[in-house]
Amino acid sequence: MRKKLPIGIDGFEKIRTNDFYYVDKTLFIKELLESWGEVNLFTRPRRFGKTLNMSMLKCFFEIGGDPALFAGLKIARERALCEKYMGKFPVISISLKSVDGLDFQAALTALKTVIGDEAGRFHFLRSSDKLTGDEKQAYAQLTEVGSSQGGIYTMTDKVAAASLKTLSKLLSKHYGQKVILLIDEYDVPLDKAFQAGYYHEMVNLIRNLLGNALKTNDSLYFAVLTGCLRISKESIFTGLNNLKVHTISDVRYDEFFGFTNADVDEMLTFYGLSSYRDVIRDWYDGYRFGDTEVYCPWDVINYCDELLADPKTMPKNYWANTSGNGLVLRLLEKADQTTKDEVEELLNGGKITKKVSQELTYRDIEDSIENVWSVLYATGYLTGRHLDQADADIFRLWIPNGEIRKLFYELVEDWFRETTWSDTERINRFCAAFPAGDIDTLQNMLGDYLWDSISVRDTAVRRNMKENFYHGMLLGLLRSQGSWLVKSNAETGEGYSDISVQTPERIGIVIEIKYADDGNLEKACDEALVQIEEKKYAEGLKRRGMKKIMKYGIAFWEKSCMVVTA
Repeated sequence: MRKKLPIGIDGFEKIRTNDFYYVDKTLFIKELLESWGEVNLFTRPRRFGKTLNMSMLKCFFEIGGDPALFAGLKIARERALCEKYMGKFPVISISLKSVDGLDFQAALTALKTVIGDEAGRFHFLRSSDKLTGDEKQAYAQLTEVGSSQGGIYTMTDKVAAASLKTLSKLLSKHYGQKVILLIDEYDVPLDKAFQAGYYHEMVNLIRNLLGNALKTNDSLYFAVLTGCLRISKESIFTGLNNLKVHTISDVRYDEFFGFTNADVDEMLTFYGLSSYRDVIRDWYDGYRFGDTEVYCPWDVINYCDELLADPKTMPKNYWANTSGNGLVLRLLEKADQTTKDEVEELLNGGKITKKVSQELTYRDIEDSIENVWSVLYATGYLTGRHLDQADADIFRLWIPNGEIRKLFYELVEDWFRETTWSDTERINRFCAAFPAGDIDTLQNMLGDYLWDSISVRDTAVRRNMKENFYHGMLLGLLRSQGSWLVKSNAETGEGYSDISVQTPERIGIVIEIKYADDGNLEKACDEALVQIEEKKYAEGLKRRGMKKIMKYGIAFWEKSCMVVTA
């Protein structure tokens, strides 16, 4: 029976006990043990296996874990290491992903729930003969809930801030062994707080929580934290001198987050999908972590799953649709002409040089557009490498793959539509030129819009993708007219015209768009008009009662355009 693909499953034990396909990353444990610091922070984009790796660490180290989970995996060959470390430690494992709320009190309650639930796993501490009465009471403060408060944990704010340190001390004393602390998605509460307006309060809370647990905790063996961003020490790691940070630009651990070429080849062979290797590489590969080229695991797994159900399935955006894409929109909203040119260079397959700050606070993102570039790199919207070994902050950046390029296209379209619709007088004048047959106004104004926007000229991009870009831009302009019926790729004759319009005055407009690869705009316009006639695109509009039909051929080449009418 074929193994299931683990879509949305990030628990190591569940994957290993329910016959899901697993890409073996267990040698991460060996490398961590051979080079660990007391506090280890790994920053990677979302959906690159951070949570699954943290779950794996918990299953490996925790007292009472099941060694059979690792049978047949690479780490099992390291017998001496397994004998020394497997199942030998108390483990505290929390994720701060759910610490969210409309205000600080709601987020604080969510944090107390996360900590209280984890403390509740160690219910044996209530009756441990290794703990004093005061220590048992300290444990009770972490787990007590108030019936009058709907089951909410009643721990005070002070108890919550010290909770991880307290739980470490109690577990260490009970077992006679220091504790391993795992904190997944450590920066999510700060991101959510920044968006909701209580950032300062959340910074203080996280600073106290982590400071107590990581800075002066004699019960700590080591800690591992994961997140998307490396938050500056001044923000939440004040005075923490035992922190080892591993970002996406670091060589160490580079193959343990994301899928390598070897991982993907092995998976495709296993499922009989090797013929899709090139399309998967084009769409989902291209990230660089250290010296390793990696794929986004979420994309590869989802696409393979759909291919097994329907071999004709086309690649699509999976990763880009799992979260908000506000960072790219923020970049576009702040963009001056230089930034627009840089975005255009990226969309056209080029690279840009930027100073990347590896250490930020969420407030820093708003300070300058340069910081937005840094966050786009850290969160996976861009990839890159050091440009100059003498200056570790200078990077060459580029869009990693087809999925992210398509995302950028779509967000540029959204941004362009919003900015153009805001100038109603201008856009109404442009649209009115179509039923009037005023090709001079159309061509001049469309040219102005092109200069205001971001064009696609990349020779590596297929012609139909270039046409789709301009198609989307023009469609967005026309749809500003609320009383017009504007259809895209609608069947109006024997085929599908690019754009058709019906106005309340019963004027029908057919528009065919061409991209002039050779720069010959006149030839491309002529081809568009010939296609309108040969495919009889106007016939459908006549059948719908349009009294007058306007036919337009519009050609684009980079930031140039030509408009002709039949």
